[in-house]
Amino acid sequence: MAQLREDLLDSLDEEFELEMEDRLGEDAARPQTSASSRIGYFRELFRLQGELVKLQDWVVATGHKVVIIFEGRDAAGKGGVIKRITQRLNPRVCRVVALPAPNDRERTQWYFQRYVTHLPAGGEIVLLDRSWYNRAGVEKVMGFCSDEQYEAFFRDVPEFEKMLVRNGIQLIKYWFSISDEEQHMRFMGRIHDPLKQWKLSPMDLESRRRWELYTKAKEVMLERTHIPESPWWVVQADDKKKARLNCIHHLLEQMPYHEIERPAIVLPPRERHEDYKRQAVPDEILIPSVY
Repeated sequence: MAQLREDLLDSLDEEFELEMEDRLGEDAARPQTSASSRIGYFRELFRLQGELVKLQDWVVATGHKVVIIFEGRDAAGKGGVIKRITQRLNPRVCRVVALPAPNDRERTQWYFQRYVTHLPAGGEIVLLDRSWYNRAGVEKVMGFCSDEQYEAFFRDVPEFEKMLVRNGIQLIKYWFSISDEEQHMRFMGRIHDPLKQWKLSPMDLESRRRWELYTKAKEVMLERTHIPESPWWVVQADDKKKARLNCIHHLLEQMPYHEIERPAIVLPPRERHEDYKRQAVPDEILIPSVY
C-alpha cells in the first residue's frame, strides 16, 4: 500500500511539473493565486480527466470515431489543453497529430490528402494540433498560398467535412481566443525562459507583427466554415486554467458516453521454477547512479 501511495504521488507530481512550468514562465508576472483556488483547479481537472478515461472506454467499446481540431493564435494555449486531455489516456486510442510544413511532394498533392492518412479508425480519437485550417490562417497571412488556392479551400472544406461526418467521424472544432495583451505577455515569457525559447519560431514572431491580418483571416474563416455538421466553438483562453477546464468540460458534453463496466481484474500468482536463476546485470552496461 505504501508503494501504491508513492506511485499515486508520482502521477500527481507530473501534473504539478506542468503547472510549475506555467507559473515560472508565462504566469510569473501575475499575482499569486490562493492555495484554495489552485486546489479547486486540480480537483476539477482530476475529476474531468477521470471522465475522459470513461469517454475513452466508451469510444473503444462503441467503435466511435472522433477528430478534434485545435486552432488559435500562437501561444493561445492549445498545447496546454491537449496535454491535459491526453495525460491519462491510452496513446493507442487517443493520439495527437501535429504536422510540420508540407514537403515538396506534399505541395503537389490534393490539399487534404496528407490529413486523410491520420483520420481515426473505429474506437480512436485524433487531436489535430493545427489542421487543414492552416490554409485559412497562416498560409493566407504569410502569402504561402495563392488567392485561387485560398478560395478553393473555402469551396472544398465544407464538403470535405460533411463527407467525414457522413462516414461516421465526429468532427469537433475549437478556436482558442486570446487578447493582444495576453499574447504579448506570453511571448515575452517565452523569450526570457530558456526552457521555452524553442517554442518561438521566426513565424511566431512575424505573426505577432501581423496581429490584425490574423484577426481578419480568423473572422473570415469562422464565418465561411461554421456549418451545422461541424460548427466552431470558441474558447476564451486569456486564463489558461479556466480555458482547459472549460474546453474539457465542453468536449465531454459532445458525446453521449457512459461508464463501461469492466470485468474484475485478478492478478495471477507468478510461476516459480527451481531451476531458474536470475543473472546479474554486467556493471559495464549499468548507467551511473548519479541520483
